[in-house]
Amino acid sequence: MKIIIDTDPGQDDAAAIMLALGSPEIDLLGITTVAGNVPLELTARNARIICEMSGRTDVKVFAGADGPLQGTQVTAEHVHGRTGLDGPELFEPSFPLQDGHAVDFIIDTLMEEASGTVTLCPIGPLTNIALALQKQPEIAGRIQQIVLMGGGYFAQGNVTPSAEFNIYADPDAAAIVFAAGSPIVMLPLDVTHKVLTTQPRIERIRAVGNRAALAMVKMLEFYRRYDVEKYGTDGGPLHDPTTIAWLLQPQLFQGRMCNVEIETTSPLTRGATVVDWWGVTDRAKNVHVIGDADADGFFELLTERLANLA
Repeated sequence: MKIIIDTDPGQDDAAAIMLALGSPEIDLLGITTVAGNVPLELTARNARIICEMSGRTDVKVFAGADGPLQGTQVTAEHVHGRTGLDGPELFEPSFPLQDGHAVDFIIDTLMEEASGTVTLCPIGPLTNIALALQKQPEIAGRIQQIVLMGGGYFAQGNVTPSAEFNIYADPDAAAIVFAAGSPIVMLPLDVTHKVLTTQPRIERIRAVGNRAALAMVKMLEFYRRYDVEKYGTDGGPLHDPTTIAWLLQPQLFQGRMCNVEIETTSPLTRGATVVDWWGVTDRAKNVHVIGDADADGFFELLTERLANLA
């Protein structure tokens, strides 16, 4: 599977990247970064740190959009810490960013690879993907699928009562992506809140013992403290790696085709993903919305693939 991960790392983004790097079924063509959980300078740094922790300094990493299409940038240091990867001891990555802009890399890759063979995995705000679609609309028909983490419906929002962070950070970009006509799989809060970083699951990752797994444990121990306090659960949701897990083992998940529209104008519900789960409108079904997951199977997969990393 040829994929591009578009990301704003983030500890859960780190888990997604490590899961991809530890999976031989996946050919990670590159990582593109976007401002989100922390500003672009840090997300571009963090992506390279994660690759280096995983023993993969060969991965191409590109910097992209440094803010949303419109409005003020929203960040989430209160969740992820000042660096975005608080937990383990961090370092300056030993390999540089690639020359060129992330948006151009996305376009060039989709135009050069055979049509329908490259999947985009956005796990941050959708700014880079929207900019690529605006700059070269032809890519919409060449994307195999867009498998994204974002939104919520029954679970509502996590940054406002109705909006999930990735969509809220750039709802105008999300509206462009959801209307582009490319096949979309959406992993919303409804499913990510069912894969919790409980202590026994963290201990199984710790037992892997390699550099990547031990770094992941420190990230998760920092990251979960916010959600444990917020939700009162044993562990917090591990959002972003559900995208990679769905690619690898879709049988772990359940969902249905729905119409999904993005609210961009309401001051009360801006960034909401309006999911017609029950089919009460005649709007076209444009998104495969995932609503449930086998949490134990998900963590078994993540732990197994972390063990593959040098």
